Amino acid sequence: MIDINLSINTDLAREILAGFIKSEITRAGMSRAVIGLSGGIDSALSCALAVEALGKENVLAVRMPYKASSKDSLDHAQLLIDQLGIPNKTIEITGMVEPLFKLDPQITKMRMGNIMARERMIVLYDQSEVFKGLVVGTGNKTEILLGYSTLYGDSACAINPIGDLYKTQVRQLSRAMNIPAPIIDKAPSADLWAGQTDEDELGFTYEDVDKLLYLLVDQRYSPQEAVEAGFSEKFVNAVATRVRRNQFKRMLPPIAKVSNRTVGYDFLYLRDWGT
Repeated sequence: MIDINLSINTDLAREILAGFIKSEITRAGMSRAVIGLSGGIDSALSCALAVEALGKENVLAVRMPYKASSKDSLDHAQLLIDQLGIPNKTIEITGMVEPLFKLDPQITKMRMGNIMARERMIVLYDQSEVFKGLVVGTGNKTEILLGYSTLYGDSACAINPIGDLYKTQVRQLSRAMNIPAPIIDKAPSADLWAGQTDEDELGFTYEDVDKLLYLLVDQRYSPQEAVEAGFSEKFVNAVATRVRRNQFKRMLPPIAKVSNRTVGYDFLYLRDWGT
């Protein structure tokens, strides 16, 4: 297999991403951020970057456990809260989602996970109004490309500082920013049910898929070229299919065109237009 190096200049990445947060939030006329802190590495890194950009007093961390959530998730989130010294809230979502679960005795774990993800986003946007801060996203490039997120759930945010970092690069930058070791070292999990891990659900490791995605996306390899580079044909086809199938999650809903200036087609302006 060809050598694939996903290492980044962590000092430069840190400067760019903190600068991105500060400039995007400032141009929206605001100075604060709200982040759902799950106890995982992605939200921890986004939170640390926001603190660097805005100051610890301007970042609200919100923990939103369900009754089956791992205690480790709460404890690990608390490690970061204590390290950064940031305002925080814990808002349990059990009483919010259980009535909907009970409407269907046949409800699946997937549906329950999606409901919880969307309820957490409701909570975050409510706290955004209370704290007067923008919701900062926590999805990495690997998850975005694979569609491993809930539409209008954990994928919803005002800005996303880590969406162009593969999972392995998130780990690298997290180490450079002294994210607590228990957060970095544990198996990635959405913590939707007991024993759930991302890699078990996906069927492959982040280390392997990051290298393949780098070839397919960043280097514009065709699936056949990726196979020739040393990846199994089954793995390549499965990942490429998943990336294509989840394109709709990476786009705003398409609007049917009936006029000369349609939003998203002809009516196109930068985010800060008019400010």
